[in-house]
Amino acid sequence: MLSATHVIPRGVWMLGLVSLFMDISSELIHSLLPVFMVTSLGASALMVGVVEGVAEATALIVKVFSGTLSDYIGKRKGLTVLGYGLGALSKPLFALALSVPWVFAARFMDRIGKGIRGAPRDALIADLAAPEIRGAAYGLRQSLDSVGAFAGPLLAVVLMLLWAGDFRTVFWFAVIPAAISVLILVFGVQEPAAAAPGRRPASPVAWRTLRELGREYWWVVGAGAVFTLARFSEAFLILRAQQLGLADTFAPLVLVVMNVVFAASAYPLGRLADRASHNLLLGLGLVVLVAADLILAQARGLTWVAIGVMLWGLHMGMTQGLLATMVANAAPAQLRGTAFGFFNLMSGIALLIASVLAGLLWDKLGAAVTFYCGAAFAVTALILLVLRRGRENM
Repeated sequence: MLSATHVIPRGVWMLGLVSLFMDISSELIHSLLPVFMVTSLGASALMVGVVEGVAEATALIVKVFSGTLSDYIGKRKGLTVLGYGLGALSKPLFALALSVPWVFAARFMDRIGKGIRGAPRDALIADLAAPEIRGAAYGLRQSLDSVGAFAGPLLAVVLMLLWAGDFRTVFWFAVIPAAISVLILVFGVQEPAAAAPGRRPASPVAWRTLRELGREYWWVVGAGAVFTLARFSEAFLILRAQQLGLADTFAPLVLVVMNVVFAASAYPLGRLADRASHNLLLGLGLVVLVAADLILAQARGLTWVAIGVMLWGLHMGMTQGLLATMVANAAPAQLRGTAFGFFNLMSGIALLIASVLAGLLWDKLGAAVTFYCGAAFAVTALILLVLRRGRENM
């Protein structure tokens, strides 16, 4: 019989359900958004890249500071509610959007909410769960989040079929799971008493201490930036499938395929990362990304697009979180907060550049060149990795 300390608390289950319902809502919209912008609002690929790049970079950068703020306040739930509340409030804006700037505003609000809620929510899980079951607690939340990542796009396909491809009507349905998510958080999660009073917030990017970080850390930051340039927004995977004949109604299936492969490969490859060389696994992940880009660049039908998307998902399973582990290993323990803060800032900037560049290349030179460019950045990162291994062996 399990002791009370080994049972995952009710609050953690509730936070997992909060993630599940918000992810259903978000993925229902995001899996259709690139096609909606292009076909209904007349957006260019460049504008899709700008919207996606700014949105995802914003979430990454805001996340750097929200955890520090929750430490200062001494409470997690308020910021978590604010973040999920902003995400929920953004959903009607997508259904009402009459122009690309309107979509941009909605996407920006949504990602600001994601950036605000991420770190306080994860800290709240640590506050609720005993140390010996925290791994299980985080795994439970991530698993329920992954269910939402599958269910959202699948629900989008069903609703598009039922409402004959009416994007706006389908977007309105996203309001329901978003509202459920916030209600579960407000009424289903009880925050434990703060262990200590708030303190003066320290900047997660302590500029004066950056010089104390070693050469190994700076190599990881540089490699991570080039790596991010090679992996632009998945919105372009959806646009590529649409370009080669996938009906608007079935556009969300692109993310379903990618996430199925990602979820199926992440755990066994994560276990492999505990035993194998991180550099080797990262290099193999880059090789898979190059293959995905080349196949998507040369694809002449949806079968090849599906293969490219599956390889993209496999690449995610091989590399997601690996660079974060390398940052943690390279940075001194007392500077890890600063190290992750600066790494996230650089990754956010690189993601914005990558998505804008992908859209620009798509408009000016075509979809194939966009994916060839992604492959070139991946090869560059791979060369840097090989050169580093060579210097280590000298």
